[in-house]
Amino acid sequence: MEQISNLLAKLKNQSPLVQSITNYVVMNNTANALLAAGASPIMAHAQSEIKEMVDIVSALVVNIGTLDEYWSESMLIAAAHAHAIQKPWVLDPVGAGATPYRNEVLAKLLEFKPTVIRGNASEIMALAKFNIQSKGVDSSNSSDEALEAGILLSMQIGAVVVISGEVDYIIDGDRVAKVKNGSPIMAKVTGMGCTASALTGAMVAIEKDILLASTAAMALMGVAGDIAAEKAKGPGTLQLHFYDALYALEPQEFGKRMIITYP
Repeated sequence: MEQISNLLAKLKNQSPLVQSITNYVVMNNTANALLAAGASPIMAHAQSEIKEMVDIVSALVVNIGTLDEYWSESMLIAAAHAHAIQKPWVLDPVGAGATPYRNEVLAKLLEFKPTVIRGNASEIMALAKFNIQSKGVDSSNSSDEALEAGILLSMQIGAVVVISGEVDYIIDGDRVAKVKNGSPIMAKVTGMGCTASALTGAMVAIEKDILLASTAAMALMGVAGDIAAEKAKGPGTLQLHFYDALYALEPQEFGKRMIITYP
């Protein structure tokens, strides 16, 4: 717990540069969350500069939410280069299983061995080729249902797999952590999952123990959500207070509020 809470101070002190190739819906949200938490965001997807950008950042986040042919090629170039130079990168497989095109792009991205895969239960089950039907960005399965799929996917790809839900599971092969922080209201704010992926990118930028870093990111997400929900009147004000919570949260309070178990 102390190691995890100390990562918050480390994040704010180091302010790592995190590149996000993400979707139109959440670009502003994720950039603001990274800034509030202490990281430095850069949202760049131009193919003419993508390799040079991956060279200078501390971590890469690839989010396939609003997929198109140009952006998918940018993602593949970035992921391939990150893999080649051993730069940590996070894959957010938004809508995995929803369409053949989306699945095709994801299959190519997985070839470049993401450091972390973070998605909802249905997305993780789709990637692990469990027999489910994705409904896009919303999960029709619980994180508990996806645990077996997450373990299988982690072993298949060699990545830490994070399953977001009422309980967040962070999986590294046969090692599993559970984070129980977070408010149900967060599900009513678009892009919260994408924000979790961005914060995961920030944490893997500063910590080589990827299970520890990913657990810290999900705990930070959940604790900030808890604090925001205590002040919010609904989804609109929750988002406002969420950024403030990320900005103001200190390691000591973070440590007291996080609910993490290792089953």
